[in-house]
Amino acid sequence: MTLDRADAALLDAVQKNNRLTSDELAEKAGLSPTSCQRRLKRLRSEGVIEADVSIISPKAVGRAVTTLALVSLERERLDIVDRFKMSIRNTREVMIGYYVTGDADFILVITAKDMEEYEQFTRRFFYENHDIKGFKTMVVMDRVKASFAVPIEA
Repeated sequence: MTLDRADAALLDAVQKNNRLTSDELAEKAGLSPTSCQRRLKRLRSEGVIEADVSIISPKAVGRAVTTLALVSLERERLDIVDRFKMSIRNTREVMIGYYVTGDADFILVITAKDMEEYEQFTRRFFYENHDIKGFKTMVVMDRVKASFAVPIEA
């Protein structure tokens, strides 16, 4: 899909603040409010905008521990990869999951109330899954940036 200048301006604005009014968006994109709403509807229906979400402070909702886990599977068979992808999608504690190249097969961002809860998670999610060869955990000391903003160019 080709994005014009107005689409790029809209996308840039809504990914930073999806609560802007139609009038505020129109001013940023140089369009009428109605035209902005039509374009946003099209961008959503074409999958350019995947979701409208709010970024929540984990600490504010009692989830003070964030970890990154590098996961290696026993073998790279399609059925094993697909099964693990499904388990990621169905597990609330996994905030983000990436299928990657390199030393690990997946990188997961996981949230927990405390280290005791994270240990229980590892027992249930990693140790009970026979398709997992191993995993390494890194504990986040400070969340420096939380964003899903993508640089937009028309």
